Amino acid sequence: MGHQHFNGLKTAALFGVMWAVVLGIGWLVGGGSARYVLLFAGIGLVMTAVSFWKSDTIAIKAMRARPVSEAEQPAMYRIVRELSTAARQPMPRLYVSPTAAPNAFATGRSPAKAAVCCTEGILAILDERELRGVLGHELMHVYNRDILTSSVAAAIAGVITSLAQIAFWFGGDRDRGNPLGGLLLVILAPIAATIIQLGISRTREFDADEDGARLTGDPLALASALRKLESGTRSRPLPQDRELVDVSHLMIANPFKAEGMAKLFSTHPPMAERIARLEAQAGGQGGITRY
Repeated sequence: MGHQHFNGLKTAALFGVMWAVVLGIGWLVGGGSARYVLLFAGIGLVMTAVSFWKSDTIAIKAMRARPVSEAEQPAMYRIVRELSTAARQPMPRLYVSPTAAPNAFATGRSPAKAAVCCTEGILAILDERELRGVLGHELMHVYNRDILTSSVAAAIAGVITSLAQIAFWFGGDRDRGNPLGGLLLVILAPIAATIIQLGISRTREFDADEDGARLTGDPLALASALRKLESGTRSRPLPQDRELVDVSHLMIANPFKAEGMAKLFSTHPPMAERIARLEAQAGGQGGITRY
């Protein structure tokens, strides 16, 4: 289905690098002791497990979203029912977040546990054709099973950051330790984790754009929606609260102001590039793909 199979090896390689960083920190802290390596591996596994079991609720709670009925949001239900039927997948739960910032996201560790959420802001600025494009994008995140992948990547990146700080303040033999090396560990380990996480997230945004446009049969609808979202998120960014930062990679558009260095560390690829790819895809689009 979509890019799920083709990106499996790439994702496995990226996760392998992330786990190598986790275990490397453990080895440095313990001076090569297997005990510390196992301890840090255990911490990483716990955080990964939490991300797995809670992936369908963390973003929903962060955005203070509520479930909506078909009577409240008939267009959302109609579109999602049509697309999920076309993809031969179960109907996800639908939510609306009471925020004026325009955005949407999907969450859940599998199609059976999936939820799709739109903000009040995105429902206000998109017409039904554009909304269909956005919902197709979100559904393909679910069907490609990359929601869990991105959530786990974010969790492991957080583990690396925390472990690097622990390593600097409490790890190893301080008499033999290298203060400069410890400082570099604190700085470089989180940067490495973030870069790997960005590689995972950005690849999946491109894939969901392409696969979602194939599912709806209308790449230009999503391109039009992305133009509106670029303007809307710039004029109405979300506050950079910790809980929102932690789930921002799930959203279809970067919800924060992307200025200066923030652009380099955005979990989303540039809108202009996404739109250009969709416009290029439009010429060869041949209708809805049945998965």
